[in-house]
Amino acid sequence: MRRMPMAVMAAWCVTTICGGGWALAGEEGWKAPAAEQAARNPVPRKAAMRAGKKTFELNCIPCHGPAGRGDGPAAAAMTPKPKNLIAGYVQEQTDGELFWKITTGRGSMPSWRQLPEKERWSLIHYIRSLARAKTQ
Repeated sequence: MRRMPMAVMAAWCVTTICGGGWALAGEEGWKAPAAEQAARNPVPRKAAMRAGKKTFELNCIPCHGPAGRGDGPAAAAMTPKPKNLIAGYVQEQTDGELFWKITTGRGSMPSWRQLPEKERWSLIHYIRSLARAKTQ
């Protein structure tokens, strides 16, 4: 499966958000089903970090920025702004919730269902590491 280059992804984000008019504000109402919330990450953290970082760099930086703070190059044109992935309300979600949100998408957050499941789980480990790096 071919991945979208960062510049193309940034353009997609800007075009979709500015022209689409369907972006949803806030986290209210975006709850993963209970069964999805309970899902456990099957990928060992240590083994996942390299793959998760690569997936993040290829697909997430345009909107969420290199540190995951929601300040990527496409973020300035987005309403609502991309979520700060190191914020407590994101980090407090279960791995299953994050996996479900990455997989299904909503509003300006695209679905990443096309990524292999193992990459999406690895990405969650990497997102968690961004918050740990902030506290060090």
